[in-house]
Amino acid sequence: MTKDEGYWLNVAYVVCALVGSFLGFKLFETVGIETGWGEKHIEWYPTVSILAGFVIGAYFTWVYAKKTGRREHHLNVIKELTKVTWPSADDTKRMTWVVVVVVAFFAAVLALFDMGWSWVLKQILV
Repeated sequence: MTKDEGYWLNVAYVVCALVGSFLGFKLFETVGIETGWGEKHIEWYPTVSILAGFVIGAYFTWVYAKKTGRREHHLNVIKELTKVTWPSADDTKRMTWVVVVVVAFFAAVLALFDMGWSWVLKQILV
């Protein structure tokens, strides 16, 4: 394991903890709204929701990341991603335009087919 791989894995775990914290906070916020606790205990419920969200996010990230096999798998994924040759910005723009043109072409073909099929069905049914 190099320093870069471990660093990016820790960054991914921190992002996972933040996302889990946000979801935990939203969970407690929703429970507070649905049960009325948020309105009854307006002075302390928001703080408890934030703290509970952080605890939930940290706990689930810790449980997820504590297994050695899982950590090794994530490090191997990061190692493989460093071997990927990413396209340059110019290549990405060019390929994006190719996709846009192809999608527009097929959208036009499907629209013509749809209009033609609608016309045929109108002639048959009317």
